[in-house]
Amino acid sequence: MPGEADASTTSTAVTASTATTAGVLHPDELARYVQLERAPAGAAVRRWVENHWSLRWDLPPGRHTTSQILPHPTCSLTVELASHPRPEMPPGVTVVVTGVVTERFDVDVRGSGHVLGVRFRPGGLAALTGLAASAWTERTVAAIEVLPADLCTTLGEPSLVSDPGSWRAAAEEGLAHLGAEVRRADGRYELLLTIVADMLEDRSLLTVADVGRRHGVTPRTLQRLFLRYVGVGPKWVLARYRLHDAVSALDDGYDGGISELAQSLGWYDQAHFTREFTALVGESPGAYRRRPSRQSSG
Repeated sequence: MPGEADASTTSTAVTASTATTAGVLHPDELARYVQLERAPAGAAVRRWVENHWSLRWDLPPGRHTTSQILPHPTCSLTVELASHPRPEMPPGVTVVVTGVVTERFDVDVRGSGHVLGVRFRPGGLAALTGLAASAWTERTVAAIEVLPADLCTTLGEPSLVSDPGSWRAAAEEGLAHLGAEVRRADGRYELLLTIVADMLEDRSLLTVADVGRRHGVTPRTLQRLFLRYVGVGPKWVLARYRLHDAVSALDDGYDGGISELAQSLGWYDQAHFTREFTALVGESPGAYRRRPSRQSSG
């Protein structure tokens, strides 16, 4: 029955990629000022965690740059120590959970700072905690509202944050301990992972109905499944993955026609593709491709 995961489905779901590394607009610009690193998740938490990541920056006084990020269908656990904290951070809090953000978000990068993060798989944090992901959609909340207080306290210790490898190990130990309390396989979550991996890889899946037929579930069931575990609907996830593909192609130097790019990603109407791209990115595909590299502003 749909939603009842057997051993082979569980194994495939856990090992398949369920997220991309796309999403940073004009990554070459950001790399001039911000050091971004990623590390794979350990085996003990791979069922729920996609990867680890870190950001570090140190800009001269009076200089700043803007990090523009396209949203992913994922949640993050982060510790953020910065001279200029982002406005979304709860006052006095450094360890936070950030849910799915549905629109492009911009971060003004100033001064110096260091961020360490755990990137959960789509639905991973909800499956791990038993809480509905919709509670965090469009929000950054103190991690203590979601995860055990002792883990949050440990991950906020400055001495640990200064050693990224040790911080990652502590995060994985705490999450693995929490995961051990999940007594049996969650068939709905395993089904979700399988569906998300399919959405990511198969560009012939154009609609929620296509996805439902492929996996033997109704669109209504898919909607409930995604809202419970991811915090957004399946239609949104499909569109984000394809638009991530489009941005990545342009960043990698794609020089073909925009119409051909749109068709390769499942849009048969260039105008529709351009409207969706512009609504998310803030400029048309052609303008994004033509935009010259910008210098950091004062």
